Amino acid sequence: MTNFYFIRHGKTEWNLQSRYQGAHGDSPLLPESYHEIELLAKFLAPVPFVHAYASPIKRARTTAECLVKDLPGDVPLTLDSRLREFDLGKMEGMKFTKVEEKWPGVEQNFHYHADRYDEKIVDGESFPAVIKRMGKAVREYARDYPDDANVLIVSHGAALNAGINGLLGVDLAHLKDRGGLSNTSTTILTTDDADHFRLKVWNETDYLHKTKVDPTDTI
Repeated sequence: MTNFYFIRHGKTEWNLQSRYQGAHGDSPLLPESYHEIELLAKFLAPVPFVHAYASPIKRARTTAECLVKDLPGDVPLTLDSRLREFDLGKMEGMKFTKVEEKWPGVEQNFHYHADRYDEKIVDGESFPAVIKRMGKAVREYARDYPDDANVLIVSHGAALNAGINGLLGVDLAHLKDRGGLSNTSTTILTTDDADHFRLKVWNETDYLHKTKVDPTDTI
């Protein structure tokens, strides 16, 4: 059995501002995000990881590098462009509210109604395309590590939500039925054959010890 620990990157300046970052936009991690990565490392410390994979986009790469450094042992880290965030085209760098003003329905559909999202409006990437590339990467890792292995994956909120639900066989219309994924969260899937996946944990963040909900933490 292979266990996959999916981590959303630490919170960034644009996350806090409710801006789309996408595959080409980016912004620095907030100062407090480094502390939250340390808390995540303490939570994951008992798990012996055989390998870590991360999106090469800086916010995810930095999260992965800090996390691996704080984990016990020597966990190899590989960057894989298939784990990158959605290409959001013209939306990248824009605030959510501005996108909704310019292209009515696009922001709501991207966040809550994937089956209605038309990526052509913003010259972006489709949900099926992201699900396909994310799924191909994870299944490849599962075949590489088939025997009682723990694999770490650091990626992005929207891509992880689409990719994880794709592995679970969830229809586009229901991608958000479980809610979103928070910054520095952990979601765990298991598989015995690299084809069929089971959900074990969704969006775990208790180790961050947050006392109030900030809606900008979750997408």
